[in-house]
Order: sequence, then structure tokens, then C-alpha cells
Amino acid sequence: MSWVLPDEVLRDAPGVAPRPRELADLELLLLGAFTPLTGFHTRADLASIARSGRTADGTPWPVPVTLEVPASATESLEPGNPLKRVLVLNDPEGAPIAAVDAVDVWPTRDGFCGVGGPVRRIGDGGHGAFRQFRRSPEEIRSMLPPGRVLGVVADRPLHRPQLAQIAYAARTIAGHVLILLPVAGLGPDGLAPEVLVRTVLAARDRMPPATLVAVPLARRGNEIADAVLRARVAESYGATHLLAAGQGLSGGGPRALLPRELAYDGRDGQWRGADDIPPRHRRVALTTEEIDGLLDRGIPLPEWHTPPAVARELARARPPRRDRGLVVFFTGLSGSGKSTIARGVADELAETGERTVTLIDGDIARRFLTAGLGYSREDRDTNVRRIGFVAAEVARHGGLALCCPIAPYAGARAAARALARAAGAGFLLVYVSTPLEVCEQRDRKGLYAKARAGQMGGMTGVDDPYEVPDAADLVIDTTDLDVDDAVDLLLEHLAAEGWLDRPTASPA
Repeated sequence: MSWVLPDEVLRDAPGVAPRPRELADLELLLLGAFTPLTGFHTRADLASIARSGRTADGTPWPVPVTLEVPASATESLEPGNPLKRVLVLNDPEGAPIAAVDAVDVWPTRDGFCGVGGPVRRIGDGGHGAFRQFRRSPEEIRSMLPPGRVLGVVADRPLHRPQLAQIAYAARTIAGHVLILLPVAGLGPDGLAPEVLVRTVLAARDRMPPATLVAVPLARRGNEIADAVLRARVAESYGATHLLAAGQGLSGGGPRALLPRELAYDGRDGQWRGADDIPPRHRRVALTTEEIDGLLDRGIPLPEWHTPPAVARELARARPPRRDRGLVVFFTGLSGSGKSTIARGVADELAETGERTVTLIDGDIARRFLTAGLGYSREDRDTNVRRIGFVAAEVARHGGLALCCPIAPYAGARAAARALARAAGAGFLLVYVSTPLEVCEQRDRKGLYAKARAGQMGGMTGVDDPYEVPDAADLVIDTTDLDVDDAVDLLLEHLAAEGWLDRPTASPA
């Protein structure tokens, strides 16, 4: 870096923790994997990229790499003063990772600003599993043999179809294989990056000679942008050809190799061109949904499709539902019956001993876990997210968490689901849809009466909105439903979905 940061400048600089995708982009910048970029794009860069696919200085780069931070973190910055425009970027735990020379700061949306400028690493370089595979492009290029290199972006486990594709492509170009493992977050199939690395290592003896590298490459949700960035990163690590491994293998980037359609030949157990196999002997690759379904039921993955070592790693990461953690998240108006149903389910499971259960009632959570929060939209969201965090940690270790806050807003409910998914657990949203008029008639706590009398505000359903779930996993209306029947309805659903190891009722 050409810019120098005196200690006192760093000490006095404001700090902020970027969002996960921005942290991933930051690490790629610091590693040199986004060469020739040296920092986050400025407004001039973004305008130029939109017009011509080049940054303001003419460098070809078609995808924006941006940083957005709370406006409060930029209040003391002076873009015209080199000693007053340094912003420290921290990891989620508050440890400094890098500094950005904020040569450009601009408002982006309410309460947030974009920041553009070069970055420089500070701190010890971060932590994480499989650090031995987190090497820089310069290190990897020095390890590669001379000649052609087949880059494979493996964001899913490598089953036999993918391994056959890789072997075929490597033979085609007579090249070395470079496996790039995206480790910036959950994969497209929800697999944790550590599990992904373990599954690929388990398949290593089934592939040609290969070099593995863990890359903090985050998905942008745009297929074209993702393909372009993957190609750029693969090229920076030394790939001369690119074959991306996903649900199928799709080509992209410099000297792209289009995948050959392969199928399993039941006559000799080989994967070869699908057109070369008679239909009666042909088996195609399992879909992600089929693989997950087998794992959920505790059925071993077929050896013709998945090497045993890979299957073992997947079974460890995704045990049968009856053994996996689960968050059952109730939502509904006050008085709808959420807590009553949850307590009934907890009591039933305590009697049978089928699952270890933690009940997180909304009122109890507000006395302990979220004490001090009010009833503004922000505080309600914080309340639900904290409950979701604790529930996800319960489920991470195989427990069943029953949560029953009102949870009126869809965004907070989605955040709770994401936390459970990130913990490798299941998530079941139960909407207790009892109508407002029925809840008001019950009014066991007298809250509706106080709200109608103007003695309290922020009452969900009265003067604060409730966002009805549009994709609840189970809907229960307790208007005319006995508590025991509501409990049985939920237990039967859990059993039918495999979360309880008990027989389900046969259809009439």
C-alpha cells in the first residue's frame, strides 16, 4: 500500500463491523484475489462500471464491490484530509481487520453511507477453521505445477457425478486440478463451509491430483455477477480453465469448459456420456432435494452416487430429523393460544422423553433475556432476534426449542429462521391464527381492555400491525379447538415430518 497509517490515526479512527458479504469482499481484496482492485469502489467507479464495465481509471471490472456502513460511523470522516478519513473495519467480535482510506463517502439510504477507497490489513489476519487452506493467490500460484490448470468452484459436496466431470475435464485439457472452496457462509444447499471442506477432503482420493484452497467468496444472488467474480478469482489463483461445480457443473470464466452430460451405467458401474447408455441401464444424478430427503430419514446415500467417506461426512452434518435440533417458532396475537399449546407440547415430550425440550415463552423472555426492551418496532425485532439466537443455540446441540413470542413482523421471523438454519437445525413456523375478536374475548391479561381504553399503546392488533405469515409450516386456529387437540395436531405434524420417532396416524 502506498498510504501510511500512523498509530495515532488508527487509534482515533472510527470503527465499524461490515456485513458478511462485505467482510468476504474485504478479505478477497486483502488477499489479492480481486486483483487489480485495491479497495472498495467509489461513486465514480460505480458510475463508470454501469456505463462501460470499467472503473473510473479504465480498469476492466464489471461487478461493483461496495461498502455500506451506518452514517454515524462516517460523521468524523473528512475525505479531503488523509489523516481524518481512515475507517477501521472490525470483525463481528470487534477485532480490527483492516483500515479503509475513505476517499469518497456518500449517502445511500436512510441512516447509511457508501464508503470507497483503498484498504490495508491491520490485526492478525483473522481466525477460522481450516486456516491451512486459506492461502493467498500468490502462495497458491507458487504451488501449482506448470501448464494448464482446471479451476473448479466447489460450493457443494462432490458426489460421483461431479467427480467424474472433474476427471473428464482434467483429462481433456491434460491439466492440474485447482479446487476453490467458497467459505464465506452457508452454501446454496445450506451446508456450513466447514462441512463443505470436510466432504471435499473425503473425496480427495477419488479425484485427479488437486490443490485445494478455501476462498472467502460470497454469493451476490445474481447468477451473472457470481459467475464473473468466480472467474476473476479463479484466474487470480492460477486457473487457466474453469469448471464450476454445483447442482450440475456449469462453465464460465476464462477458457470455460462446458460440462458433458454424464450418467451412471448400471452395467459396469461407470459414469460416462448419457447418450452412450441405454435408457434401461441409465441412472442420473440425485438432486439436492433427494439427497436431503434420504439424510433426513436416516437412509444411507447410495454408493453408486456418493463415495462412502463423503456420505459419512454428510450424515454427520445432517443427522436424521429425529436426532437433529429443531426450533418450533410460534407466532400469533396475544391470547391466541401460543403459550398454552407450547406448554402442552413441552409437557407431552417431557413425559415421553423423546426430545430434550427448552420452552422460551415471550413473557418470560422479556423478564430475563430481553429485559429493558420496549415495544417499538425496533425493540420488538430485537426481542424476537434474541429469542431466535438462544433457540438456535439450543437446537445446534440437538435440542428442541419451543418459542412463543407474538413476533408480529415478518423480517424478524425470517431472521430467526436464518439463525436456526445457520446452526444446522430445522425451523418450523407455527401460526396460531386465532382471530382478534376471539383473542379480545379471552383477554386473560387485560391488555386489550387497557389498549381500547387508551391506557396503553403499541398493542399488536389494536394500534400496532401484525404481519400475517404467508408461508407458515403449520396453521392452528384455536377458536373452536380444544387445547389437547391443538397439542396433538402439532405433535402429529412433528411425527409426520420425522422430528419425532413415533408412529403417525394412518390416513382414513
